Amino acid sequence: MDTHQSSLEFPCVFPLKVLGINSNELIAAIVAIISANSPDFNPDKDLTIKPSKKNNYISITANIIAKSQEQLDDIYLAINKHELVKLTL
Repeated sequence: MDTHQSSLEFPCVFPLKVLGINSNELIAAIVAIISANSPDFNPDKDLTIKPSKKNNYISITANIIAKSQEQLDDIYLAINKHELVKLTL
């Protein structure tokens, strides 16, 4: 079995989750990365941000219209390079 083959059917709504340091810089970077790779992304309606109990970290959920596995891979690679990102799901 090919482990790189996606079980997703494209296009689809895909919830991309990012955990990181609570920072406006991180939010702006995530929005920029997703917007560059998903032109129909609207942060005003497609982005949810929740702070941790101590407000040190944030959970960002971005619902995007994923068009291919390659698109998702590109987004994840770019997000994971950011120094304020701790985890992506």
